Amino acid sequence: MKRILVVDDEKDFCFFLKKNLEAAGSFDVTVCHEGLAALQLAETVRPDLILLDILMPGMDGPEVARRLKENPMTQRIPVVFLTAVVKEEEAKDGESIGGWRYIAKPVKVKELVDLINTLTLLK
Repeated sequence: MKRILVVDDEKDFCFFLKKNLEAAGSFDVTVCHEGLAALQLAETVRPDLILLDILMPGMDGPEVARRLKENPMTQRIPVVFLTAVVKEEEAKDGESIGGWRYIAKPVKVKELVDLINTLTLLK
């Protein structure tokens, strides 16, 4: 079972992702709604992949990602940004923003599952 950490301040979106990912495959999804909690959970849950919103109050997604990469315990965890900042056509197959993968909101569950499976195989 692949462990996924979803970090997004939109609680309804997190609920949607958790239910759909768990229904779509062998995923165990943990959810949190702010950056500091994400850093702590990444160390304790040890997810296989983190889905991380870019725009959040307090600590934003890029800051969380930077701190994850600085921490030897979490630096190898793949991070995929979830964002409404780019359009779907700009996010084909999880292209990168400054080296980070991203997928555009609204998320298509099948595409997200495929990306998760690909990235966790490469880990």
